Amino acid sequence: MSQIAIINARLMDPETSYDGLGDILIEDGIITAMGADIFGHDGTPDTAQIIDADGLICAPGLIDMRVITGDPGREGKESLESAGRAAAAGGVTSMVVMPQTKPIIDNVALLDHIMRRGAERSPVRVYCAGALTDNLDGQSMTEIGLLNKAGAVYFSNGERPIGDSRIMRRLLSYSSAFNVLIAHRAIDPALSDGTCAHESDFSSRLGLSAAPAMAERIMIERDIALAELTGGRLLIDLVSSAEALGVISRAKSRDLEIACTASINHLALNELDIGDYRTFAKLDPPLREESDRRALLAAVNDGTIDVIVSAHDPHPAGEKRLPFAEAEAGAVGLETLLAAGLTLAGDEQLDLMAFLGSLTINPATLLGLPTGRLGQGAPADIVLIDPNIPWVCDASKLLSKSKNTPFDGRRLIGKAVTTIVAGQIVYSA
Repeated sequence: MSQIAIINARLMDPETSYDGLGDILIEDGIITAMGADIFGHDGTPDTAQIIDADGLICAPGLIDMRVITGDPGREGKESLESAGRAAAAGGVTSMVVMPQTKPIIDNVALLDHIMRRGAERSPVRVYCAGALTDNLDGQSMTEIGLLNKAGAVYFSNGERPIGDSRIMRRLLSYSSAFNVLIAHRAIDPALSDGTCAHESDFSSRLGLSAAPAMAERIMIERDIALAELTGGRLLIDLVSSAEALGVISRAKSRDLEIACTASINHLALNELDIGDYRTFAKLDPPLREESDRRALLAAVNDGTIDVIVSAHDPHPAGEKRLPFAEAEAGAVGLETLLAAGLTLAGDEQLDLMAFLGSLTINPATLLGLPTGRLGQGAPADIVLIDPNIPWVCDASKLLSKSKNTPFDGRRLIGKAVTTIVAGQIVYSA
Protein backbone atom coordinates (compact mmCIF):
# COMPACT_ATOMS: atom_id res chain seq x y z
CA MET A 1 0.00 0.00 0.00
CA SER A 2 1.37 3.41 -0.98
CA GLN A 3 0.80 6.17 1.57
CA ILE A 4 1.39 9.92 1.64
CA ALA A 5 0.77 12.01 4.74
CA ILE A 6 0.48 15.77 4.24
CA ILE A 7 0.86 17.47 7.61
CA ASN A 8 0.65 21.04 8.92
CA ALA A 9 -1.36 22.28 5.93
CA ARG A 10 -3.98 24.98 5.58
CA LEU A 11 -6.78 22.80 4.22
CA MET A 12 -9.14 24.61 1.85
CA ASP A 13 -12.06 22.60 0.47
CA PRO A 14 -14.47 24.74 -1.59
CA GLU A 15 -17.11 22.00 -1.57
CA THR A 16 -17.66 22.43 2.19
CA SER A 17 -16.03 25.89 2.56
CA TYR A 18 -13.68 24.28 5.10
CA ASP A 19 -10.61 26.43 5.83
CA GLY A 20 -8.42 25.32 8.71
CA LEU A 21 -5.12 23.77 9.71
CA GLY A 22 -4.87 20.01 9.49
CA ASP A 23 -3.50 16.90 7.84
CA ILE A 24 -4.40 14.55 5.00
CA LEU A 25 -3.70 10.85 4.61
CA ILE A 26 -3.58 9.38 1.11
CA GLU A 27 -3.66 5.63 0.58
CA ASP A 28 -3.45 4.03 -2.86
CA GLY A 29 -4.55 7.23 -4.59
CA ILE A 30 -7.54 7.94 -2.35
CA ILE A 31 -7.96 10.44 0.49
CA THR A 32 -8.72 8.24 3.51
CA ALA A 33 -8.59 10.86 6.26
CA MET A 34 -8.59 14.64 6.49
CA GLY A 35 -8.85 17.15 9.31
CA ALA A 36 -7.18 18.54 12.39
CA ASP A 37 -4.82 16.14 14.21
CA ILE A 38 -6.06 13.04 12.37
CA PHE A 39 -2.97 11.05 13.42
CA GLY A 40 -3.50 11.63 17.16
CA HIS A 41 -0.89 10.32 19.61
CA ASP A 42 0.23 7.52 17.30
CA GLY A 43 1.74 9.91 14.76
CA THR A 44 1.95 9.36 11.02
CA PRO A 45 2.17 5.80 9.65
CA ASP A 46 5.73 4.46 9.50
CA THR A 47 5.29 3.51 5.85
CA ALA A 48 3.96 6.90 4.69
CA GLN A 49 5.89 9.47 2.72
CA ILE A 50 5.67 12.64 4.81
CA ILE A 51 5.10 16.03 3.22
CA ASP A 52 5.34 18.85 5.74
CA ALA A 53 3.28 21.65 4.19
CA ASP A 54 4.43 24.11 6.85
CA GLY A 55 1.26 26.19 6.55
CA LEU A 56 0.94 26.09 2.76
CA ILE A 57 -2.55 25.91 1.28
CA CYS A 58 -3.66 22.37 0.49
CA ALA A 59 -6.52 22.44 -2.04
CA PRO A 60 -8.11 20.07 -4.53
CA GLY A 61 -6.21 19.86 -7.80
CA LEU A 62 -7.44 22.38 -10.36
CA ILE A 63 -9.71 21.37 -13.23
CA ASP A 64 -9.18 23.40 -16.41
CA MET A 65 -12.25 23.04 -18.63
CA ARG A 66 -10.81 24.76 -21.70
CA VAL A 67 -7.46 23.65 -23.09
CA ILE A 68 -6.50 23.67 -26.76
CA THR A 69 -3.61 21.45 -27.78
CA GLY A 70 -2.00 20.73 -31.12
CA ASP A 71 -2.16 16.99 -30.53
CA PRO A 72 -2.99 15.41 -32.91
CA GLY A 73 -2.11 17.29 -36.08
CA ARG A 74 -0.17 20.28 -34.76
CA GLU A 75 2.14 18.79 -32.14
CA GLY A 76 4.72 21.51 -32.86
CA LYS A 77 2.43 23.98 -31.10
CA GLU A 78 1.64 21.77 -28.13
CA SER A 79 1.49 18.05 -27.43
CA LEU A 80 -0.57 16.31 -24.78
CA GLU A 81 2.70 15.57 -22.99
CA SER A 82 3.93 19.19 -22.96
CA ALA A 83 0.49 20.51 -22.04
CA GLY A 84 0.34 17.96 -19.21
CA ARG A 85 3.71 19.06 -17.85
CA ALA A 86 2.64 22.70 -17.99
CA ALA A 87 -0.64 21.82 -16.28
CA ALA A 88 1.12 19.97 -13.45
CA ALA A 89 3.46 22.94 -12.90
CA GLY A 90 0.40 25.18 -12.65
CA GLY A 91 -1.44 23.00 -10.12
CA VAL A 92 -3.88 21.68 -12.75
CA THR A 93 -4.62 17.97 -12.23
CA SER A 94 -7.37 17.57 -14.86
CA MET A 95 -7.65 19.28 -18.22
CA VAL A 96 -10.38 19.12 -20.85
CA VAL A 97 -9.07 19.17 -24.42
CA MET A 98 -11.20 21.19 -26.82
CA PRO A 99 -12.38 19.56 -30.07
CA GLN A 100 -10.47 21.80 -32.49
CA THR A 101 -7.61 19.36 -33.05
CA LYS A 102 -6.60 18.22 -36.53
CA PRO A 103 -8.72 16.30 -37.36
CA ILE A 104 -11.66 17.57 -35.29
CA ILE A 105 -12.87 15.43 -32.36
CA ASP A 106 -16.19 14.63 -34.02
CA ASN A 107 -16.09 10.83 -33.94
CA VAL A 108 -15.66 8.10 -31.34
CA ALA A 109 -12.44 6.70 -32.80
CA LEU A 110 -10.54 9.98 -32.49
CA LEU A 111 -12.01 10.67 -29.04
CA ASP A 112 -10.82 7.27 -27.84
CA HIS A 113 -7.39 7.84 -29.43
CA ILE A 114 -6.84 11.16 -27.65
CA MET A 115 -8.02 9.84 -24.29
CA ARG A 116 -5.70 6.83 -24.55
CA ARG A 117 -2.82 9.00 -25.68
CA GLY A 118 -3.45 11.40 -22.80
CA ALA A 119 -3.46 8.55 -20.29
CA GLU A 120 -0.15 7.30 -21.68
CA ARG A 121 1.72 10.58 -22.07
CA SER A 122 0.28 13.24 -19.79
CA PRO A 123 1.11 13.42 -16.06
CA VAL A 124 -2.38 14.85 -15.40
CA ARG A 125 -5.85 13.55 -16.21
CA VAL A 126 -6.99 14.26 -19.80
CA TYR A 127 -10.65 14.55 -20.75
CA CYS A 128 -12.18 15.57 -24.07
CA ALA A 129 -14.95 17.89 -25.20
CA GLY A 130 -16.68 16.50 -28.26
CA ALA A 131 -17.53 18.56 -31.33
CA LEU A 132 -21.13 19.75 -31.58
CA THR A 133 -21.17 19.62 -35.37
CA ASP A 134 -19.21 17.65 -37.96
CA ASN A 135 -15.89 19.35 -38.61
CA LEU A 136 -17.28 22.26 -36.54
CA ASP A 137 -19.21 23.32 -39.63
CA GLY A 138 -22.17 24.59 -37.60
CA GLN A 139 -24.59 22.56 -39.72
CA SER A 140 -24.48 18.78 -39.25
CA MET A 141 -24.97 17.39 -35.75
CA THR A 142 -22.40 14.89 -34.47
CA GLU A 143 -23.34 11.61 -32.77
CA ILE A 144 -23.71 13.32 -29.39
CA GLY A 145 -25.09 10.23 -27.67
CA LEU A 146 -22.29 7.93 -28.84
CA LEU A 147 -19.56 10.48 -28.09
CA ASN A 148 -21.01 11.04 -24.61
CA LYS A 149 -21.07 7.29 -23.97
CA ALA A 150 -17.45 7.07 -25.18
CA GLY A 151 -16.34 9.66 -22.62
CA ALA A 152 -16.88 13.20 -23.95
CA VAL A 153 -17.52 15.32 -20.85
CA TYR A 154 -19.28 18.12 -22.74
CA PHE A 155 -19.80 19.40 -26.28
CA SER A 156 -18.60 22.55 -28.01
CA ASN A 157 -18.27 24.10 -31.45
CA GLY A 158 -14.93 25.58 -30.47
CA GLU A 159 -14.44 29.19 -31.47
CA ARG A 160 -17.15 29.04 -34.14
CA PRO A 161 -20.55 30.28 -32.97
CA ILE A 162 -23.63 28.64 -34.42
CA GLY A 163 -25.54 31.47 -36.04
CA ASP A 164 -28.54 29.43 -37.19
CA SER A 165 -31.06 29.44 -34.34
CA ARG A 166 -32.91 26.41 -35.72
CA ILE A 167 -29.74 24.32 -35.62
CA MET A 168 -28.88 25.50 -32.12
CA ARG A 169 -32.39 24.61 -30.99
CA ARG A 170 -32.00 21.09 -32.42
CA LEU A 171 -28.65 20.65 -30.67
CA LEU A 172 -30.00 21.72 -27.28
CA SER A 173 -33.15 19.66 -27.70
CA TYR A 174 -31.33 16.49 -28.77
CA SER A 175 -28.65 16.83 -26.09
CA SER A 176 -31.28 17.18 -23.37
CA ALA A 177 -32.23 13.53 -23.93
CA PHE A 178 -28.73 12.56 -22.72
CA ASN A 179 -28.47 15.33 -20.08
CA VAL A 180 -25.18 16.46 -21.60
CA LEU A 181 -23.70 19.94 -21.31
CA ILE A 182 -23.58 22.13 -24.43
CA ALA A 183 -20.96 24.90 -24.46
CA HIS A 184 -21.36 27.75 -26.91
CA ARG A 185 -19.30 30.84 -27.65
CA ALA A 186 -21.37 33.93 -27.00
CA ILE A 187 -20.70 36.08 -30.01
CA ASP A 188 -22.92 37.26 -32.85
CA PRO A 189 -21.05 36.38 -36.09
CA ALA A 190 -22.55 39.23 -38.10
CA LEU A 191 -21.27 41.81 -35.61
CA SER A 192 -17.89 40.22 -34.98
CA ASP A 193 -16.60 38.74 -38.25
CA GLY A 194 -13.41 40.46 -39.41
CA THR A 195 -12.84 42.27 -36.11
CA CYS A 196 -9.82 41.98 -33.82
CA ALA A 197 -10.54 44.20 -30.79
CA HIS A 198 -13.20 45.48 -28.41
CA GLU A 199 -15.20 48.44 -29.73
CA SER A 200 -14.20 51.46 -27.64
CA ASP A 201 -12.48 54.84 -27.81
CA PHE A 202 -9.17 53.04 -27.26
CA SER A 203 -9.52 50.69 -30.24
CA SER A 204 -10.74 53.61 -32.35
CA ARG A 205 -7.55 55.53 -31.56
CA LEU A 206 -5.51 52.48 -32.59
CA GLY A 207 -7.52 52.16 -35.82
CA LEU A 208 -8.48 48.53 -35.12
CA SER A 209 -11.62 46.88 -36.45
CA ALA A 210 -13.73 46.12 -33.40
CA ALA A 211 -16.85 44.32 -32.20
CA PRO A 212 -19.20 45.78 -29.58
CA ALA A 213 -19.81 44.02 -26.27
CA MET A 214 -23.46 43.92 -27.31
CA ALA A 215 -22.52 41.18 -29.81
CA GLU A 216 -21.91 38.95 -26.80
CA ARG A 217 -25.13 39.87 -25.07
CA ILE A 218 -27.25 39.30 -28.18
CA MET A 219 -26.04 35.71 -28.57
CA ILE A 220 -26.46 35.00 -24.86
CA GLU A 221 -30.05 36.27 -24.94
CA ARG A 222 -30.79 33.93 -27.87
CA ASP A 223 -29.10 30.89 -26.33
CA ILE A 224 -30.83 31.34 -22.98
CA ALA A 225 -34.20 31.54 -24.75
CA LEU A 226 -33.44 28.34 -26.65
CA ALA A 227 -32.29 26.58 -23.48
CA GLU A 228 -35.55 27.58 -21.81
CA LEU A 229 -37.50 26.32 -24.81
CA THR A 230 -35.73 22.95 -25.04
CA GLY A 231 -34.72 22.17 -21.46
CA GLY A 232 -31.10 21.73 -22.58
CA ARG A 233 -28.07 22.29 -20.36
CA LEU A 234 -26.21 25.39 -21.57
CA LEU A 235 -22.68 26.51 -20.75
CA ILE A 236 -22.07 30.09 -21.90
CA ASP A 237 -18.44 29.98 -22.93
CA LEU A 238 -15.91 32.74 -22.20
CA VAL A 239 -18.08 35.58 -20.93
CA SER A 240 -16.08 38.79 -21.15
CA SER A 241 -18.39 41.79 -20.72
CA ALA A 242 -20.51 43.47 -18.08
CA GLU A 243 -23.28 43.62 -20.72
CA ALA A 244 -23.66 39.84 -20.49
CA LEU A 245 -23.65 39.40 -16.73
CA GLY A 246 -27.05 40.94 -16.00
CA VAL A 247 -28.66 38.67 -18.58
CA ILE A 248 -27.01 35.58 -17.07
CA SER A 249 -27.92 36.57 -13.52
CA ARG A 250 -31.59 37.02 -14.43
CA ALA A 251 -31.65 33.67 -16.23
CA LYS A 252 -30.15 31.90 -13.22
CA SER A 253 -32.85 33.39 -10.99
CA ARG A 254 -35.38 31.46 -13.13
CA ASP A 255 -33.65 28.15 -12.26
CA LEU A 256 -32.64 27.37 -15.83
CA GLU A 257 -29.85 24.84 -16.46
CA ILE A 258 -27.33 27.57 -17.26
CA ALA A 259 -23.70 28.06 -16.26
CA CYS A 260 -20.89 30.22 -17.63
CA THR A 261 -17.12 30.43 -17.81
CA ALA A 262 -14.65 33.31 -17.96
CA SER A 263 -10.96 33.22 -18.73
CA ILE A 264 -8.34 34.27 -16.18
CA ASN A 265 -7.01 36.67 -18.84
CA HIS A 266 -10.20 38.74 -18.76
CA LEU A 267 -10.13 38.84 -14.95
CA ALA A 268 -6.52 40.04 -14.79
CA LEU A 269 -6.09 42.20 -17.93
CA ASN A 270 -7.98 44.87 -19.87
CA GLU A 271 -7.84 46.40 -23.34
CA LEU A 272 -4.98 48.71 -22.38
CA ASP A 273 -2.75 45.65 -22.13
CA ILE A 274 -2.61 45.38 -25.90
CA GLY A 275 -0.61 48.61 -25.59
CA ASP A 276 0.98 49.60 -28.83
CA TYR A 277 -0.41 46.67 -30.87
CA ARG A 278 0.97 43.99 -28.52
CA THR A 279 -0.19 40.83 -30.28
CA PHE A 280 0.59 38.49 -27.37
CA ALA A 281 -2.41 40.15 -25.66
CA LYS A 282 -4.63 39.64 -28.69
CA LEU A 283 -7.32 37.26 -27.47
CA ASP A 284 -10.71 35.92 -28.52
CA PRO A 285 -12.92 37.30 -27.05
CA PRO A 286 -10.87 40.50 -27.02
CA LEU A 287 -9.75 42.17 -23.80
CA ARG A 288 -12.35 44.70 -22.78
CA GLU A 289 -12.58 47.81 -20.61
CA GLU A 290 -11.58 48.06 -16.95
CA SER A 291 -15.24 48.32 -15.98
CA ASP A 292 -15.85 44.95 -17.65
CA ARG A 293 -12.91 43.38 -15.84
CA ARG A 294 -14.18 44.58 -12.45
CA ALA A 295 -17.68 43.34 -13.24
CA LEU A 296 -16.29 39.90 -14.05
CA LEU A 297 -14.39 39.80 -10.74
CA ALA A 298 -17.55 40.69 -8.84
CA ALA A 299 -19.42 37.98 -10.75
CA VAL A 300 -16.92 35.33 -9.64
CA ASN A 301 -17.24 36.49 -6.05
CA ASP A 302 -21.06 36.35 -6.06
CA GLY A 303 -21.29 33.08 -8.02
CA THR A 304 -22.70 34.42 -11.28
CA ILE A 305 -19.60 33.12 -13.06
CA ASP A 306 -19.33 29.41 -12.28
CA VAL A 307 -15.97 28.43 -13.74
CA ILE A 308 -12.65 30.14 -14.49
CA VAL A 309 -10.58 28.65 -17.32
CA SER A 310 -7.09 29.22 -18.64
CA ALA A 311 -8.33 29.33 -22.28
CA HIS A 312 -4.95 27.78 -23.09
CA ASP A 313 -4.40 28.38 -26.81
CA PRO A 314 -0.81 27.85 -27.97
CA HIS A 315 0.62 29.63 -31.02
CA PRO A 316 4.27 29.76 -32.13
CA ALA A 317 5.98 33.14 -32.46
CA GLY A 318 5.50 33.14 -36.23
CA GLU A 319 1.73 33.30 -35.78
CA LYS A 320 1.88 36.11 -33.21
CA ARG A 321 4.66 38.40 -34.44
CA LEU A 322 2.55 39.88 -37.21
CA PRO A 323 0.54 43.08 -37.66
CA PHE A 324 -2.19 43.07 -35.00
CA ALA A 325 -5.09 42.40 -37.37
CA GLU A 326 -3.24 39.47 -38.96
CA ALA A 327 -1.88 37.80 -35.80
CA GLU A 328 -3.61 34.75 -34.35
CA ALA A 329 -5.67 35.33 -31.22
CA GLY A 330 -4.98 33.34 -28.07
CA ALA A 331 -2.55 32.77 -25.23
CA VAL A 332 -1.09 29.90 -23.26
CA GLY A 333 -2.35 29.83 -19.69
CA LEU A 334 -1.94 26.52 -17.89
CA GLU A 335 1.07 27.76 -15.89
CA THR A 336 -0.31 31.24 -15.13
CA LEU A 337 -3.94 30.36 -14.33
CA LEU A 338 -3.40 29.76 -10.61
CA ALA A 339 -0.81 32.49 -10.09
CA ALA A 340 -2.84 35.20 -11.80
CA GLY A 341 -5.85 34.34 -9.64
CA LEU A 342 -3.78 34.24 -6.45
CA THR A 343 -2.39 37.67 -7.33
CA LEU A 344 -5.94 39.03 -7.64
CA ALA A 345 -6.88 37.35 -4.35
CA GLY A 346 -3.83 38.87 -2.69
CA ASP A 347 -4.99 42.29 -3.88
CA GLU A 348 -8.44 41.51 -2.42
CA GLN A 349 -10.07 41.70 -5.84
CA LEU A 350 -11.03 38.01 -5.76
CA ASP A 351 -12.36 35.98 -2.85
CA LEU A 352 -9.85 33.13 -2.45
CA MET A 353 -12.42 30.43 -1.69
CA ALA A 354 -14.65 31.52 -4.58
CA PHE A 355 -11.63 31.49 -6.89
CA LEU A 356 -10.62 27.97 -5.84
CA GLY A 357 -14.22 26.79 -6.10
CA SER A 358 -14.44 28.01 -9.69
CA LEU A 359 -11.47 25.79 -10.53
CA THR A 360 -12.37 22.69 -8.51
CA ILE A 361 -15.82 21.71 -7.25
CA ASN A 362 -17.76 23.85 -9.75
CA PRO A 363 -16.28 22.29 -12.92
CA ALA A 364 -16.31 18.85 -11.26
CA THR A 365 -20.04 19.20 -10.58
CA LEU A 366 -20.82 20.46 -14.10
CA LEU A 367 -18.88 17.60 -15.70
CA GLY A 368 -19.82 14.87 -13.25
CA LEU A 369 -16.23 14.21 -12.16
CA PRO A 370 -15.32 12.65 -8.79
CA THR A 371 -12.40 15.05 -8.32
CA GLY A 372 -12.40 18.71 -7.21
CA ARG A 373 -12.88 17.98 -3.48
CA LEU A 374 -10.83 17.04 -0.43
CA GLY A 375 -13.35 14.80 1.32
CA GLN A 376 -12.70 11.30 2.59
CA GLY A 377 -12.99 8.82 -0.27
CA ALA A 378 -12.24 11.40 -2.97
CA PRO A 379 -9.44 10.81 -5.51
CA ALA A 380 -6.15 12.20 -4.22
CA ASP A 381 -5.78 15.01 -6.78
CA ILE A 382 -4.22 17.73 -4.66
CA VAL A 383 -2.16 20.90 -5.02
CA LEU A 384 -0.01 22.54 -2.37
CA ILE A 385 0.07 26.30 -2.91
CA ASP A 386 2.38 29.01 -1.62
CA PRO A 387 0.13 32.10 -1.90
CA ASN A 388 2.89 34.53 -0.93
CA ILE A 389 5.85 33.69 -3.17
CA PRO A 390 6.64 36.53 -5.62
CA TRP A 391 7.88 35.71 -9.10
CA VAL A 392 8.14 37.27 -12.52
CA CYS A 393 6.67 35.40 -15.47
CA ASP A 394 9.40 34.63 -18.01
CA ALA A 395 7.79 33.30 -21.18
CA SER A 396 11.01 31.58 -22.26
CA LYS A 397 10.88 29.36 -19.16
CA LEU A 398 7.32 28.14 -19.60
CA LEU A 399 6.96 24.38 -20.11
CA SER A 400 4.46 24.83 -22.94
CA LYS A 401 5.98 24.41 -26.39
CA SER A 402 4.50 27.76 -27.42
CA LYS A 403 5.38 30.82 -25.33
CA ASN A 404 2.57 33.23 -26.28
CA THR A 405 1.58 34.72 -22.94
CA PRO A 406 0.38 38.26 -22.18
CA PHE A 407 1.84 37.83 -18.67
CA ASP A 408 5.46 37.85 -19.89
CA GLY A 409 7.45 40.15 -17.61
CA ARG A 410 4.53 40.57 -15.22
CA ARG A 411 5.05 40.23 -11.45
CA LEU A 412 2.79 37.58 -9.92
CA ILE A 413 2.25 36.42 -6.34
CA GLY A 414 1.65 32.75 -5.53
CA LYS A 415 2.52 29.45 -7.13
CA ALA A 416 1.90 25.71 -7.05
CA VAL A 417 4.60 24.00 -4.99
CA THR A 418 3.54 20.34 -5.24
CA THR A 419 0.97 18.70 -7.52
CA ILE A 420 -0.42 15.23 -6.80
CA VAL A 421 -2.55 13.19 -9.21
CA ALA A 422 -4.15 9.95 -8.03
CA GLY A 423 -1.77 9.86 -5.09
CA GLN A 424 1.36 10.33 -7.23
CA ILE A 425 3.54 13.43 -7.09
CA VAL A 426 3.70 14.73 -10.67
CA TYR A 427 5.29 18.10 -9.96
CA SER A 428 7.43 19.48 -7.16
CA ALA A 429 9.10 22.87 -7.05
